[in-house]
Amino acid sequence: MPSDLILRSATPADVPAIFRLIQALAKYENLSHAVTGTPDALKEHLFGERPYAEVILAESAGEIAGFALFFHNYSTFLTKPGIYLEDLFVLPESRRQGIGKALLTYLSQLAVARNCGRLEWSVLDWNEPAISFYERCGAKILPDWRICRLAGDDLTHLASQASASQIE
Repeated sequence: MPSDLILRSATPADVPAIFRLIQALAKYENLSHAVTGTPDALKEHLFGERPYAEVILAESAGEIAGFALFFHNYSTFLTKPGIYLEDLFVLPESRRQGIGKALLTYLSQLAVARNCGRLEWSVLDWNEPAISFYERCGAKILPDWRICRLAGDDLTHLASQASASQIE
């Protein structure tokens, strides 16, 4: 781990850098086409009236080297909040220095401090380097669970269906 590594909460001034990291992550995952958001929307969702997520930045040699974007979820079985790690990314030139592990360790400490029952995330099945890294950190890859998603037209279609109750 770099001796000058600093982990810190993001500020509104960091939004352009965070958005560039999101774009770099999408490029790494061959999903650049899926980035349809904007820095302005990101700023609103991180720092607006109702923040939806938090970001921890990793800085080394005065430069941002990586980030973790996360938010709280809830386990009904544990009756405890949890932390869901949406994205963990370290720039290629900063990898293999312990930055990713430092971010994951920080989030683990944050989960414990906030009395969360778990820290969880998803990983693409082809991303063997990430899977190996997570397993070395002690994570269990859950083979029986699959992600379900409604988005775009599918989400709009289901939302337009008649319902017995009204959303307030």
